[in-house]
Amino acid sequence: MSDAAPSPQRASVLFPMPLPEPFDYAVPEGVRVKPGDHVLAPLGKRSAPGVVWEVGPDDGKRTLKTLDDVRGGPPLSASMREFIDWAARYLVEPPGVVLRAVLRSPGALKPSPTETLYHSTGQTLIRLTPARRAVLDAVEQGPASAAELGRRAGVSASVVKGLAEAGALRAEEAPVDPAFEAPDPHKEGIELNPVQADAAATLRRLVAAGGFQAALLDGVTGSGKTEVYFEAIAELMRREPEAQILVLLPEIALTQAVTKRFKDRFGVEPALWHSGLADKERRRTWREVASGRAKIVAGARSSIFLPFTNLRGVIVDEEHDPTYKQDENLTYNARDLAVARAKLQGAVCVLASATPSLESLVNAEAGRYVHVVLPSRAGGAVLPDIELLDLRENPPEKGEWLSPPLHKAVAETLARGEQAMLYLNRRGFAPLVLCKACGHKMKSPEADRWLVEHRYTGRLVCHVTGFSMPKPKACPECGALESLIGVGPGVERVAEEARQRFPEARVEVFSSDTAQNGDDVRSIVSRMEAGEIDILVGTQIAAKGHNFPHLTLVGVVDADLGLAGGDLRAGERTYQTLVQAAGRAGRADRPGRAILQTWNPDHEALQALANGDRDGFLAAERMMREMLGLPPFGRLAALIVSGPDPAQLDEACQLIARAAPVSDGVQVFGPAEAPLGVVRGRWRRRFLVQAPRNVDVSAFMRAWMGRMKPPSAVRVVLDIEPYSFL
Repeated sequence: MSDAAPSPQRASVLFPMPLPEPFDYAVPEGVRVKPGDHVLAPLGKRSAPGVVWEVGPDDGKRTLKTLDDVRGGPPLSASMREFIDWAARYLVEPPGVVLRAVLRSPGALKPSPTETLYHSTGQTLIRLTPARRAVLDAVEQGPASAAELGRRAGVSASVVKGLAEAGALRAEEAPVDPAFEAPDPHKEGIELNPVQADAAATLRRLVAAGGFQAALLDGVTGSGKTEVYFEAIAELMRREPEAQILVLLPEIALTQAVTKRFKDRFGVEPALWHSGLADKERRRTWREVASGRAKIVAGARSSIFLPFTNLRGVIVDEEHDPTYKQDENLTYNARDLAVARAKLQGAVCVLASATPSLESLVNAEAGRYVHVVLPSRAGGAVLPDIELLDLRENPPEKGEWLSPPLHKAVAETLARGEQAMLYLNRRGFAPLVLCKACGHKMKSPEADRWLVEHRYTGRLVCHVTGFSMPKPKACPECGALESLIGVGPGVERVAEEARQRFPEARVEVFSSDTAQNGDDVRSIVSRMEAGEIDILVGTQIAAKGHNFPHLTLVGVVDADLGLAGGDLRAGERTYQTLVQAAGRAGRADRPGRAILQTWNPDHEALQALANGDRDGFLAAERMMREMLGLPPFGRLAALIVSGPDPAQLDEACQLIARAAPVSDGVQVFGPAEAPLGVVRGRWRRRFLVQAPRNVDVSAFMRAWMGRMKPPSAVRVVLDIEPYSFL
């Protein structure tokens, strides 16, 4: 047996920062590390956290710095590291930038802190005072800390500790972040109708087939898509008890709304992940996902970067939704990454929508996805009647925004004891504030955007940068007092009109301004479900996924909003948004109706809505995109170049343009001034790259980025498959 010392080891460490590659370090003698381990390593003059990407022999040809420490915590799995490397190549980002999106909760690498919880022993060998009896009654609600039991009983913590010393309570150390309860895949769900049962059977067959499988679950609003994909989740967990499933949702509001449905189906709530969680909750979810103990996670787009160890299923609910696209910092589309991650990990991926994206429909038609269709609503509910209301023939009265026919429809709805929703995807009171004396328009100092008036708070807000200021008493241009007026409607102004027209009605606004956290969302949704709101005035947060049984009328204040501009998906997005909004009506046993106010009733998207001709609209949309070589029949990428000096920026853009590689079929457009010309004092220019479907646009952009050398003050942001053209 050889007594030779083990050969020196080298560890390549990836840091969560924009560095081009992992750095090599010597592994200290007697220390063992493996790929995926979390370590501390010297970087410059400090010790920085990173992840071991590769381990191999140290050939001694270079003098390497030595690792500082091994941090512990659940290592990143091989599949997680593979996904990070793939995403970095696809998004043309340093892998450390993607790793930074993964390591969002550094405290989760440490074991959960513990706390002392008190349990009842059932022994009462002491005289029971009223205070002691109150504590023993309180502990029947469940074990708790001394402070919590004291709060429940209305006594001091010393009474609790006294009972523990007397043997009536037992103290135990328990983690502050407990494990999530295991879902029960054998719990019965609701009875499915024959069409739903066939759809669920198809998804179960995909699960049984094993490996990567993708399906498009294409069902009209209210058709029971959630209950159908629940069957796929249950089948996965029955076959693989250690499987983990991710359910992506486009809005925090939907994450809150769907929690109860998960509990009804699987006996427990899913682990949640979104920006509205407290640090403690995010730490718990991250740790439990990384350890493999969190079985079902429901989260917003950033949850695609959670460190699953055994991801076997990915559901993308409302897969068409543009909020899956992240446009700041790391730019990505969570839907596209979800499909890629499922493919890398051999998992099942289900994309669900009432209005699927053209990209997903083309993939289904090409056989890349199994197409599962739910053509009708569940139970006795029917789709709402959709009516286009031509504002040229029925204009609102002066100073109002709802036309007389819509006023009449709301009045009839309320008279029947039913609810109405007025939909306008525009926050605040008025989108523009100007001086009636001199015409001055209030503009954001940080962006090329008008300030929006918020009447509830008395402030003017820029929804691009977040800049906010009190509404001035006088015009800053001419000094005229009380001369600033709001122009155009936001949801607050529509709500004001509704209150004036229907003074007996209970009117409430549902937007990101009035529902800023999960509790706010739950409160509005529960009161709407209970019939405690008569008229709900909402933005897109109100139009997605909610089931309001008493809502029978949806009035869309401005159906043309979103059709203008150069966005290639403007028509498709408008169609999808209005279908979702109209689909809130008539979801129970009462028929629904949707009235869409428009100045352009002949637009093909609106005509398709009114005629129920989705296939015709999508065929025309498809023909246009295919003819122009636009997604999904071509590839796009964008460069957004910004700088503090417009002259320097234009000069840098010319150098960047000359650095573009020459490639057959690839066209580079620009530089052009961005529609959003200035943001936070930085001027902006855009390049757009268009290429055939078979061209590796990521490789083209990587080569281009490698050849450009902009000045330090000029920032270049790359967006693969852009959704925003601002």
